[in-house]
Amino acid sequence: IAVTNLGHRPDGVVAAAEAQLNRLWHAGGAFLYDSLVDAAEAVVDVTPDSIEKVFFMNSGAEAVEASVKLARKVTGRQGIITFRGGFHGRTMGSVTYTTSKAKYRQGYHPLVPSTFVVPFPHPFGWDMTQEEANAYALRELEFKFAYEVTPGEIAAFLVEPMQGEGGYYPASKEFLQALRNIADEHGILLIIDEVQTGFGRTGDWFTSQVYGVQPDVLVMGKAIANGMPLSAVGASSTILDEWPPGSHGTTFGGNPVACAAAAATVEGLRSVVPTVAESSAHAFERWEMLKAEHPTIGDVRGLGLMIGIELVDGLGAPDPAAFQAVDGYAQDAGMFILNCGPSGNIIRFIPPLNVSREDLDRGIDILGDAISDYESK
Repeated sequence: IAVTNLGHRPDGVVAAAEAQLNRLWHAGGAFLYDSLVDAAEAVVDVTPDSIEKVFFMNSGAEAVEASVKLARKVTGRQGIITFRGGFHGRTMGSVTYTTSKAKYRQGYHPLVPSTFVVPFPHPFGWDMTQEEANAYALRELEFKFAYEVTPGEIAAFLVEPMQGEGGYYPASKEFLQALRNIADEHGILLIIDEVQTGFGRTGDWFTSQVYGVQPDVLVMGKAIANGMPLSAVGASSTILDEWPPGSHGTTFGGNPVACAAAAATVEGLRSVVPTVAESSAHAFERWEMLKAEHPTIGDVRGLGLMIGIELVDGLGAPDPAAFQAVDGYAQDAGMFILNCGPSGNIIRFIPPLNVSREDLDRGIDILGDAISDYESK
């Protein structure tokens, strides 16, 4: 899911991983080795200015849990505020912060305490403008502080700049900047989870850069090594230096081969990320044309090449049956798609960032034909 941003088996990443296999393939994270340093320097070079150091791990869920540990350690507070519809993983800790579907949490209570959930702007789902949705979500955050927990008890906001599993809803610059301002006012850390949105997916290296909002802590994964198991938590030196040795650790995190792949991935993306805006504009133009033709397409939204196509019924309600039909048609045509949203009715359109115009159009054509086929029955 939004992992192979450079496509499958890109030459530079394959060569780097193969070369590293012949040098060193495990060191346990307790030693410095070339690929670890190369990966750290490469990743920090493309992250927002507030990120000066990284700590490597294996998966996005692990990195999310580490980010919360870091926030609690640094602030001396315990409370975490998350946003309804967010997906942050399925480990015991990270599933506490995941509210994209109730089934992910079913059977695992009690979850981690001192976790508070507030709305994330869903303008289409709420039949609101973006501005109205932002205002509603921020008002609910104010109520949370007034009625349930004081700001001084909150260590961090944990937020996706564009919700993935929750329905491909962009936060908007205004909403994310408002969180930044509230965090600054109350000494709360802003953790931005860019596991799915990072490394060029939304049109810049990170969505926080698209919005011009600086995170205190940045969570990375998925595309960081184009498919090799690697994730990272990034923060300023000031923050990470308050996390003394032994406060967190991992056996396989920062694996030499995965780090070599990460450094090569960043290098490969340098020429690709600037092209995402053009591909995105073309894809959105095509999808908006299809939306005008098909009542089943209720909404087209997203950033870069992270596009959500919401399928609805005749009353405008979520239509998971439409997705199932489109999915079956697409598979028969040789294309795999994945849904998102609590009703499972939203198509995730997330091609590799270096997708050719021909392949991009072919994918959209297949899905357009699939929707036509569904509507004809």
